[in-house]
Amino acid sequence: MTVSRPFVLTVLSTFLFISSVAPAAKAGANENKEASTAAKPDPKPAGTQSTGEPASAPVETELQQMRAMLEAQNREMHALQQRIAALEAELRMARTNAPEPAARETVTVRAEKTDAVAQNPDIAKKVAQLEGKVKELGPFRFSGDFRLRADSSFGGPTDHSQQRFRERFRLRFNADAKLNDEISGGFTLASGDINSPTVTNQTTNQFYARKPFFIDRAFISYQPRWFTPLKLTGGKFSYPWQYTELTWDRDLNPEGVAQTVSFDSGTVLKKVALVGFELPFSENTEPGPVNKSIFNSVVYGGQFQTEWKLTEWLKFSADEAYYGWHDADPVAFALVAPAANFSTTNPQSPLEGLLPLRSTGMQNSIATVTTASTSGVKTITSAQFASKFGLLDTIARFDVKTSNARWPLFLLGDFVQNTQACGNLAHIPKSAKFNVPCDPHARRGYWLEASAGRTEQKGDWQFSYTRIFVEREAVLGVFNYSEMRQNSNVTEHRVQAFYQAYGNVQLAWIGLFGRPLVTHNSPLEPMVKRLQFDVIYKF
Repeated sequence: MTVSRPFVLTVLSTFLFISSVAPAAKAGANENKEASTAAKPDPKPAGTQSTGEPASAPVETELQQMRAMLEAQNREMHALQQRIAALEAELRMARTNAPEPAARETVTVRAEKTDAVAQNPDIAKKVAQLEGKVKELGPFRFSGDFRLRADSSFGGPTDHSQQRFRERFRLRFNADAKLNDEISGGFTLASGDINSPTVTNQTTNQFYARKPFFIDRAFISYQPRWFTPLKLTGGKFSYPWQYTELTWDRDLNPEGVAQTVSFDSGTVLKKVALVGFELPFSENTEPGPVNKSIFNSVVYGGQFQTEWKLTEWLKFSADEAYYGWHDADPVAFALVAPAANFSTTNPQSPLEGLLPLRSTGMQNSIATVTTASTSGVKTITSAQFASKFGLLDTIARFDVKTSNARWPLFLLGDFVQNTQACGNLAHIPKSAKFNVPCDPHARRGYWLEASAGRTEQKGDWQFSYTRIFVEREAVLGVFNYSEMRQNSNVTEHRVQAFYQAYGNVQLAWIGLFGRPLVTHNSPLEPMVKRLQFDVIYKF
């Protein structure tokens, strides 16, 4: 209920009037009583003095008390009037700065920052601080997101094998902590397929069964105070290097250790950084009869990063990375052997702890060795890539500020080359069979992306277009962009549109149009058209 200022003043005036009239009425009654008493003859003999005060003394005392009370009440009333005026001024300011009455704002923390609040730095800062306190518990800060997706595909091969419609969702919950000035860490729980390192979506199938929730990140970082440019990270963590999904899928979090040394420099060259990483992905046993020690398959690599401020409105960054996949053949075996061995004709074949991998159309050249048991059951006993993978990856990006803050631009180019395409052929047995021949010239890929707009405040739009081209041996096609027609040997166009419906709700439309490259006399396949509609809620 809203109380107006005239109503408050009326109540206060009535209260003060009653308070002032009551003592006056009492004093008047005392004066009449004293007057009637004075009119009566004094019963005492003449010359006898009265032991009490004169009759006028009580009246003067009460009048002084009444004057003091009125003055105090007047001061209190003046203070209340000033307080009411201040409250009304605050109410007018709140109504001006927010689209809803301020009274509603005092009860709950708004999930959405309105445009008016966002345009007022002081109010936006206070709202952000309050929201941050709500999301914090001790050293931990919590966040997450939920995405609901309609995913449809049509076109493609004449057998309609690519045509489908799926409802999918993704749920992620993050807890990040800053334990002290040097040590931080956190973890993420996410939905997804345990057999795919690049997919956090859950499809609405499996007869309404409960969906799994897995550890997606778990890491700790150390940044010493005695050398703040250095940062060391270990565990399962987000990428510390710059990348595009030409080489690494956005939903994948690598495992291992990483080291970053970053320096802020002058006015033009703003930043220089060097990132190194060692990422083990499989444990293997030596096959020899004497040496049966266990060794790791590892990605060794690093990236050199630079960031340039060319003008007030133009920023440029250039990054050069190398990814060296040391002994990647366990990936090939995990892709082809479990699916072939674990079948209805051979249900007892053990996987021996090796996790089967799922990918969206593995296209790298793979050689397999198959043996048959006495009962005639065939089993894949060996799988090897025809290529080794030493990826040289170059990324360049321009960020452009325009006259309208809602419409920044960026242009990005990523070129990757496998410097060891078909480099494993010498280690493959002659009895092995290839899925496709290995072409050492099919080793390049590029990613060109342009974007306009942003998704920071309510009402923001962003539009982007990406051109993707990946030859068969350009990348190890398991860990890159999982939404394409296939991981490599593919040409793809991607169109995206994003709308920030509320401060924490985003709508998205994504169109993917791709087909395999024509190689080795393969026929030209029609484009697969894949349309995705997303609703994303962040909390």
